[in-house]
Amino acid sequence: MKCLNEFRISKGKEMHGRLGSRLVKGLASGEKGQLTHFNDELLNEVIKECSENFLALQSLIRKMQEEGLDFQTTRNADHYGALINHLSLIRNKRCLMAYVYNRAEMIQNLAWTVGLRLFELPEEIQEKLSHLEKDYFKRHSAALESYMSKVDLNLNVDMVPPKDPYIKVRVLDDLGEGIVVSDKAANFARHSMHFLKRTDAEPYISRMRLKNEEVGQLPHLHRENNGKFYVVTKAQVFYMLHSVVNLS
Repeated sequence: MKCLNEFRISKGKEMHGRLGSRLVKGLASGEKGQLTHFNDELLNEVIKECSENFLALQSLIRKMQEEGLDFQTTRNADHYGALINHLSLIRNKRCLMAYVYNRAEMIQNLAWTVGLRLFELPEEIQEKLSHLEKDYFKRHSAALESYMSKVDLNLNVDMVPPKDPYIKVRVLDDLGEGIVVSDKAANFARHSMHFLKRTDAEPYISRMRLKNEEVGQLPHLHRENNGKFYVVTKAQVFYMLHSVVNLS
């Protein structure tokens, strides 16, 4: 019991597993489908706790082995201390995986709903991505572009055919002069109204530079998992997590 009490207060900070829980709660606290700022500081604290758990687990198991005790059958303070460290390590790793996995899904969604180029993402979104997440976005977009070129099909357009090929839009951000649409140069001053081809307006609407005055936004920007490839494999998650930290 004495060993367990010492173990409980050894850090003098957070209960084991609390940091990982805070990391996931921070992700869940944001609006559904919306990225929050990458919490690099808290993520590193969780990683540090994983390392501490792993070292403590190794030390306690080694101590029991040196004392000639069977770890499978012995039920002493060292056994329970090792068990707590082991469970904390597993929980924190799961929290890290959940954090990276869910952000990876949202990053992939950006390629479908906003654009395949990093510069096409609004500044407020780019600021929320870590350096590795930006690299992941580029790799995913490149893979998507490669596939679309092979099948000669643009999968980024709206799945529902529009009733009218032209839409009325309002300029939200001053685009300046010299913007070419439908082979004609136009001046997109802020708050000005224009009647454009939907295909010409879509890229600017997805980047929040224009607003569709008829429906507020293009339908596909609000669609979730509507027959598109929202798939993140375990290999992709492990790649991202391994790039952030080596937990071995």
